[in-house]
Amino acid sequence: ADEGLYSVWDKSYGVLSHGSKWGDHQSLGRHAESQLSPQRNAFVVHRLDRAATGLMLIAHSKKAAQALGQLFEARQIDKHYQVAVHGLFPEASQRFTDSLDNKPALTTAKRFDYNASGDISYLDVKIETGYKHQIRRHLSQHGYPVVGDRLYGKLSEACEQELKLTPNLQLRACQLEFISPFDGESKQYQIDGLTA
Repeated sequence: ADEGLYSVWDKSYGVLSHGSKWGDHQSLGRHAESQLSPQRNAFVVHRLDRAATGLMLIAHSKKAAQALGQLFEARQIDKHYQVAVHGLFPEASQRFTDSLDNKPALTTAKRFDYNASGDISYLDVKIETGYKHQIRRHLSQHGYPVVGDRLYGKLSEACEQELKLTPNLQLRACQLEFISPFDGESKQYQIDGLTA
């Protein structure tokens, strides 16, 4: 969605949010600059892990980037994810408040589906903080590693047999909600999540 001062993109698996030490030609920001009409600068406001997919905001001026960045810092952007994890996650909503890197972190997760043959639970997840690998770390620490997480999890035999291959990280940013700092209107962006 191109909103003029900013745009919302569905980041694919393997695409970098920001550039790396070797350059930024494969980042979402550079992709946005090349695809927008009229062409504009791209300033990445927040990030998703390279292996994660889903919604990201790109600002098109330094002033817009600052305004949107302040919303993230003030925790005024609701971020919703869908995640597939190993094991049977409890039916009731769970709150994880374990500190990450000596900082308070809050993740809330609720199961919306379960695949018994693969022993995979599908979760709606909301985070109120946004630390590196927060969802992946919290879920893994509590015994529910994210499917396809090569850093904090492992592939179970049941899951491997069900999926017939090693899957990509099953973590998708599927909804962003906030009050626009530009016109005061309520904004909601949503894309398809994971399916069981």
